[in-house]
Amino acid sequence: VQLQASGGGSVQAGGSLRISCAASGLTFSRYFMGWFRQAPGKEREFVAAIKWRGGSTFYASSVKGRFTISRDNAKDTVYLKMNSLKPEDTAVYSCAVGGSLIQSSVASASAYDYWGQGTLVTVSS
Repeated sequence: VQLQASGGGSVQAGGSLRISCAASGLTFSRYFMGWFRQAPGKEREFVAAIKWRGGSTFYASSVKGRFTISRDNAKDTVYLKMNSLKPEDTAVYSCAVGGSLIQSSVASASAYDYWGQGTLVTVSS
């Protein structure tokens, strides 16, 4: 399984950015894909996740209402559209896929099986 994240960059506060994560080699019949982020000097934290079958979405309270996770089944790609960005959103964003996790564990990094490399998002004030 390979996950390729892209789309990071620099944006001013209040701006928007969309990052993508393309998956290949997936063999799970059902799975979740998630986004996590890690800011300098801080621990990795959950951002959002989506259940591939059905499309149920889950968000951290800090991004709910500002970020939207979506998927393109045909392209095996998950997106994270980030609006109203704040300087505290600055972090390396990483995507992950979990084939055996249960819904109650979507926010737990240890529940995911594969990780992509991160993409840096920098929000300036």
